[in-house]
Amino acid sequence: MVRAGQYLIATLVAAAATLLAAPVLWVPAVAQPWAEQHRQWAATLLGQSVEPRPRPARRNFGWLVMQVVIGLPAGAAALLCLGTAAFSPVVAVAWWAFPAPPWLPAYSVPIESWSTALPVSLLNFVLFGGLAAIALPPLARLHARRCLAVLAPSPTEQLVERVTELTQTRADVLQAHGAELRRIERDLHDGTQARLVSIAMRLAVAGESFDKDPDGAAELVRQAHAETEDAMTELRSVIRTIYPPVLADQGLVGALNTLATRAGVPTKIDIGPLGQVPAAVEAVAYFAVTEALANVARHSRANKASVRVCRDADLLRVEVTDDGTGGADAARGSGLDGMARRTAALDGTMSIDSPRGGPTVVTVELPCA
Repeated sequence: MVRAGQYLIATLVAAAATLLAAPVLWVPAVAQPWAEQHRQWAATLLGQSVEPRPRPARRNFGWLVMQVVIGLPAGAAALLCLGTAAFSPVVAVAWWAFPAPPWLPAYSVPIESWSTALPVSLLNFVLFGGLAAIALPPLARLHARRCLAVLAPSPTEQLVERVTELTQTRADVLQAHGAELRRIERDLHDGTQARLVSIAMRLAVAGESFDKDPDGAAELVRQAHAETEDAMTELRSVIRTIYPPVLADQGLVGALNTLATRAGVPTKIDIGPLGQVPAAVEAVAYFAVTEALANVARHSRANKASVRVCRDADLLRVEVTDDGTGGADAARGSGLDGMARRTAALDGTMSIDSPRGGPTVVTVELPCA
């Protein structure tokens, strides 16, 4: 009730200010932040979260009109109820200051003694306090919903925002894809290709010296064989970064359990029923946990970590927590930034809660319809 009353009284103040300072508030540069502030209050009252957004001036002006038409009577009703309920005890304490019958909306009689002041004040307090408790919360929610509806983006604006978001996501995906190709090329060039060149050279030398020095040629062949094994290991490592075979072999649950056993810190795994998860979502979830646990091992100085994976309808939620020193920030261009790009590519979201001193919680949510 108190929260609803505060909201409605703020609405009354806004409506009164709209009337008294109309020439100023109707200036777009003033109306925009004024409307946005009340939009945030309305969302808070309804328990919703809204992102700040610019709006056409006509929508802000429409909100100002609504404030006068709806906000003024709603705020006046809240002020009447709360003011009378709060004023009634004052009458009981200072009844001698009112030689004439005081005006109290519910019940007013000449106050000549404590025996009159107390019952009258109590009656007004109960009536208007009860009325405020019953009427103000739904009235405030009604006004808040109207406020959000008036200031909400139109379908055209929502479409433009969605297209802009998809354009940015597509650009991020292309950038991430290009970076991934460059990484794979670098790994193949610096690792596998270099080993294959070395193998070819050893075999060529062995072929040329086979007749003159068979023992030396045999040793070169053995070295080339060992190099081949190393090259195959590096090649498997590169392939594993494209799509981990463990996902195909064991699924997401088995892959994460295997990952936890190899983490640099003791890691607890909690995985709920996941149902059928698309392969692309599995890959992003796996790489997200891989990157998060790698950061825990390298940077966090944590003693333990936990991975929790659950599914809520068509949303897969991955949460990695550690008790380290905190301070993780994707904006620094670390692996967390790549994780965010992978997540955005599937229309998912990633959030990081990592205050200085810890703990750190990395949350990834992926649609998996």
